[in-house]
Order: sequence, then C-alpha cells, then structure tokens
Amino acid sequence: MSPLLPHSGAAEPCRIRFKTGTRQHRADRIIPVFLPFLGCPGHCVYCAQDRQTGAGDSENIRLILENAYAATSQLPACRQGEGRELAFYGGTFTAIPASDRSCCLNLLRRLREEKRITHARCSTRPDALVSSVLNELLLNGVDLVELGIQSFNDEALSLSRRGYLGKAAEEGCLKVQEAGLQLGIQLLPGMPGSTPEVFLADVKKALSLSPSCLRFYPCLVPDGTVLARWYREGRYRPWTTEQTVRTLGEALRLAWQAEVSVIRLSVAPEPAFDSVLLAGPRHPALGALIQAEALLLSAEEAVNRLGRPPLQLTLPRFCQGFLYGDGGSLKTRWHELGLGPKNIIFDSSALEATLC
Repeated sequence: MSPLLPHSGAAEPCRIRFKTGTRQHRADRIIPVFLPFLGCPGHCVYCAQDRQTGAGDSENIRLILENAYAATSQLPACRQGEGRELAFYGGTFTAIPASDRSCCLNLLRRLREEKRITHARCSTRPDALVSSVLNELLLNGVDLVELGIQSFNDEALSLSRRGYLGKAAEEGCLKVQEAGLQLGIQLLPGMPGSTPEVFLADVKKALSLSPSCLRFYPCLVPDGTVLARWYREGRYRPWTTEQTVRTLGEALRLAWQAEVSVIRLSVAPEPAFDSVLLAGPRHPALGALIQAEALLLSAEEAVNRLGRPPLQLTLPRFCQGFLYGDGGSLKTRWHELGLGPKNIIFDSSALEATLC
C-alpha cells in the first residue's frame, strides 16, 4: 500500500499502488461434500441448508461419502503443483457423532493417499470446538477450519438465535489458530440486527484475527424459515441489492488492503433454494458488482492520496470484466475521477493496480 518514492525531488509521490485481489480459483478445484444440519444444535432463523445445498437432510452419511468417493475417484491424480481440495460443508462438522466424523476423515485420508486431493477443509461453529477434536482434524489432514461466525455483534447473534455471543465467536477463532489449523471466517451481512455499520465492524474484527480467508453470504429470506415469517409480519427487512453492493464493496476493499482472500461474495446458485426465495439481495452477477464497487472505492482512495488528477491507471487483466459494473453503471463515477478508456490500461502480468 505504500507509494513509491517521488522522482526528481517532487513533493508528491509519482505512483500509488493498491491491491485489487486476485482472480478466483476455478470451481473444479473444490470437491464439496454437503452435510446439511448434521451436528447443528438447532436451526437459526435464516437457515435452509437442505434447499441451499440441494442435498437434503444428512440421514445416511455413509451413502453421502460413498457417492463423494465415486465421483472423486473419476478424477485423475493431482499433478505436481496442482491443487484440489475436499471440503465438508453444512452442519457442524466438529459436533457430528465421532463415528460419522471418523468416516469422513477416512474418506479424506483415502483420497489423499490416491493423490486425488491435496488439501481439505471443514466448516463448523465457533462454540463447537474441543481441543481433542481439532487435534484429530489436524492429524487426519484437515488444513483449514471455516467458522460460521456470522457476526461478532451480540445483538445480531441473539436476534438470529445463534446460541453464542461475540466473545465466544472471537475465542473460537483463536482456538482454531492455536491448534495449528488455518482459519476461515464466514460472515452474514444483513442478518437480523446487522446494519452496514455493524457488518463493517465485523469485517474489521475478522481481519484483525488474521484469517486465511473470508466468506460473505448476504442474508436471504427462504420460505419455511423463522425469518420468512418475520419478513411477512414486517419484523425483518432484508438489505437491498444496492445497499449490499455498496457495503460489501467497502468490506472487500478492506480485505484487499489487508491481503486476505474473500472466496465467496454471495450464496451459490441452487434451483431448489432459488425457487423458495422470498426476498433479499439476489442478483446473477452480485459478486462482480461487489468487485466493481470495491475496485472503484480503492481507486478513489488512491486518487485522494495522489493529490492531483491522475494520468494513468494500470490494472490486472482480470479486472477488465467487471470494471464498469452492470451495464456500465459505474462509468460516470470513473470519469469523475479523471479515469476512463483513454487512460486505464490492463496488464496481464500486473498483480496490483498502479496509479500515476
């Protein structure tokens, strides 16, 4: 983030560099195994994991694992330098019965031995962490634990019936890292009690804990949940798409600045889930819209630091696809910065942006 040294004795820096994140990894590098609701102590007010994952309740975990192995065994062994990751999503992995968890870890070890995968992760709750279980994960090849923190704000956690408060959420993050595992943090902007100000405070708290990655899941309202009833009664109002893009754009900018990857910016498309969705910020290009906002906010901050009209902006090539937002909606704001097609260039070798 530091500007380069000024040249020729100039009083102002000639160049400003800023982070733009990186191109997302290809989806086929993750092999998901969905265990919706398994191990969960209850259902949160917004939760519809069975529809969100399209997997249904995990009544027969062995069948789920057999299907996962059958699909994965068709993949070639990973080549030198290639990464492929097994991921146990949904439910509360560290709280499932020990015998079921053992079956999951047996699958993990087998796929590692066959070189079908190179890494593994699981998701769980911050209040479901026992040192012996964390050690078990580490010994069996789990690299990263994602915690469904959702928020560090006590009011938001209480309203959503998460069953823990912000202190326990933070302590859970520390337990994962102390066990020698990488930490992932999932946040839920727009959940009951979460204002843009609360969410941005959550992001800053999360970044202060030095996680390996973040996920942002804007809160949606699926039918059949407590949140759906509250929405119908007028007790809950979801964030608009515009509010979500603006707020998560700033959150993503902060993460770029801290060099922490944000690996998800919206709930993944799933027909069964979308068919019962009542309200919330759902847009087919929501992630790209958020990236576009974050890039523009980063450029605005850089222009302010530059202290004069910019001459040129060089961006990594992957930014070209989302630069101007949906239908060119951000062109005016870019032009107000003095930047446009004539002085924005794209460089395939660039890893960050350079403003001069």
